[in-house]
Amino acid sequence: MKEFLSHLFIPKESNNHRAKVLHHTNLFLSIVFLVLASFFIQAVKTKFPSVLGIQADISSEQLLFLTNKERQNIGVGSLVINDKLSQAASAKAQDMFEYNYWAHNSPTGKTPWVFIRNSGYRYVYAGENLARGFTRAEDAIKAWMESPDHRSNMLSSNYKDVGFAVRVGQLNGEETVLIVEELGNLNLPIVRSRVESSKPVVQSAPHISVQAVHRQPLINIQSLSSNIYIVFVVVFIFALLLDMIIIEKKKIMRFVGHNIDHILYLLLILVLIGIWGKGVII
Repeated sequence: MKEFLSHLFIPKESNNHRAKVLHHTNLFLSIVFLVLASFFIQAVKTKFPSVLGIQADISSEQLLFLTNKERQNIGVGSLVINDKLSQAASAKAQDMFEYNYWAHNSPTGKTPWVFIRNSGYRYVYAGENLARGFTRAEDAIKAWMESPDHRSNMLSSNYKDVGFAVRVGQLNGEETVLIVEELGNLNLPIVRSRVESSKPVVQSAPHISVQAVHRQPLINIQSLSSNIYIVFVVVFIFALLLDMIIIEKKKIMRFVGHNIDHILYLLLILVLIGIWGKGVII
């Protein structure tokens, strides 16, 4: 085993002074393995979602609590869940999955305000925040707060109501968690009665729409996929570094070089994997 690992990672005469793992044949086989592994993971995810799938725990209650916490920190009044805005958010999420787009405006020409008006919500002010790929409410709210435009929406005193949709579906060929936040303020007419009534006005409690995604598969596909890629990249970075150090130490002359370029390229891939593993907002 020791000899095998030495042949695999240490440049010497038996591997033509180039770590075996860095030979073109092994690099090609590694790429083939990753492609086949991707197909296998996708097949298992489709047939056995309880075993391999997206692990997520997000609810509109959590999103509301975290949003109001941020508003309270700057002295802005809390938002209240509005049933019609929740319906608008659900309709927008469904439309995005149905027409396979990731944008505020639909390819069919619908703007966010169309969904809000269709729900029966007559607004003075309205806004929309979108997030995808997040598996925790805290991460989605943090991403919105770090974006000036989204932060402005969340903390605006113009908004009094909010509705959330939290849905799982296929977007651009990938299963993802989609979060839609619709914000608004109703244009309520002031009605004054000519006769003052001594009876108190009793308002019925609104029906609160609670949307949530609670998924706990045996294996989280996002972590599994990222970890596989990270292991392969780290192994090749290690092999390149070791190869470069030994060749330099032994002063071996050869035509194959540019290890530093390859290492920097692989480090860039690691960064991209880290970014890919996070959600995105618009």
